[in-house]
Amino acid sequence: MNNKSSARQKIRYRIRKKINGTASTPRLSVFRSNTDIYAQLIDDNNGVTIASASSKQKDITAQKAPKISKSKMVGEAIAKKAVELGVSKVVFDRSGYVYHGRIKAVADGAREGGLVF
Repeated sequence: MNNKSSARQKIRYRIRKKINGTASTPRLSVFRSNTDIYAQLIDDNNGVTIASASSKQKDITAQKAPKISKSKMVGEAIAKKAVELGVSKVVFDRSGYVYHGRIKAVADGAREGGLVF
């Protein structure tokens, strides 16, 4: 493993030791690739994904926008799905990424959509 990815992996493990998602307050996990961004609501007690959203969804892909704008749309989409499932409170998991740029945009979109964390 190269230095950057191994450092992120160590940070990710350190974060995961401290936070845990339950059925009432699931973990909002974010994964960022070079082109897309993915968000999942995860119940760690049962080991299941409750809901997910990504920038590859048809309604988000159809809009020609910068990656930060698409990230905000992903946050709003995951918040909409969470509210439909009756979840209003989540724990944010940045997965070792710096809370800046696209990760922050997902968080802001989720907050605007009605999630509290």
